[in-house]
Amino acid sequence: MSAEGDNAKSMSIIVTKGTLDWAYPPFILATTAAAMDVKVTMFFTFYGLQLLKKNLDHLQISTLGNPAMEMPMMGMHMTMPNIMSAIPGVDAMCSTMMKNLIKKKGVASIPELREAAIESDVEMIGCQMTLDLFELDSKDLIDNITLGGAATYMENALKSDINLYI
Repeated sequence: MSAEGDNAKSMSIIVTKGTLDWAYPPFILATTAAAMDVKVTMFFTFYGLQLLKKNLDHLQISTLGNPAMEMPMMGMHMTMPNIMSAIPGVDAMCSTMMKNLIKKKGVASIPELREAAIESDVEMIGCQMTLDLFELDSKDLIDNITLGGAATYMENALKSDINLYI
């Protein structure tokens, strides 16, 4: 199926989260859909805009409000109680553990998934309002993205077969 054909499917994804664990779903779904000849547009707003920064070394996970978080450790699964996030350094420690687990299991990194999305012609739109609101500089974002607002997102979403909010 051609992305230009009459039967072409399209998908839009609103990306609102900027943590390491929340970066995976939109990029995995976008690259998978693109590999299936779906035209994909990703709209990065609020904290999701962090995922368009050139440097992604700052990505961490947050244990706060994540009661389902379990990490494989010493042959069992350790649950992270929410109170743990109040201890300084816990999120950084958990982020390091997660990055090591990702590497050990051969899972693609977020920079690799983002690059795969770019190579698959996934359209990425950074929210101009978010840039302005948080006083961010577009020079810190990757090249070849579009800047736009809610109207830009809606233009794509109204034509899309699938709309996701992540």
